[in-house]
Amino acid sequence: MICIAAVLKSNGTEGELLIGLHGICAEDIHTEEPVFVDCDGLPVPYFIESLTPRGNSKALVRLTGVRSLDDAQELCGKKINVRPQDYPDLEEDEDLQELIGWTVLDQDGRTAGTISAVEEIPGNPCIEIKTENGQGLVPLSEELLLSVNSKKRILKMQIPEGLL
Repeated sequence: MICIAAVLKSNGTEGELLIGLHGICAEDIHTEEPVFVDCDGLPVPYFIESLTPRGNSKALVRLTGVRSLDDAQELCGKKINVRPQDYPDLEEDEDLQELIGWTVLDQDGRTAGTISAVEEIPGNPCIEIKTENGQGLVPLSEELLLSVNSKKRILKMQIPEGLL
């Protein structure tokens, strides 16, 4: 499976979802093919009934069977995947969207905040870090990355002054 999006939040009370796109434009999503959402470790197929782009990296979608606010909220934070054979042009690379929810520590080991979004700008991916005082955008570059603990879901970074 290839991750093409993550469910960011519900939209309204009729089951519509706001998704963050990963490595694909909304116009390139094949609505005639199913998408899969991991539920309890199993890929559950859904068809896209409607898809409305919201900028370059987000879209509003309505999935089959998702008809209420409760249904939509159950999918919040989940990844939307597709079969590789349905998208031969997409590469199966590392999924930066999986970083959402990780804790970010500064160079001194203090908690800087939590990753709330990933902006996959070509050649310069950035993470949005939610802090106690707001949020900031930090480049996700090897020069700034000090360590990664995937078990504890922690990134330790050299965060330039003024970005948070």
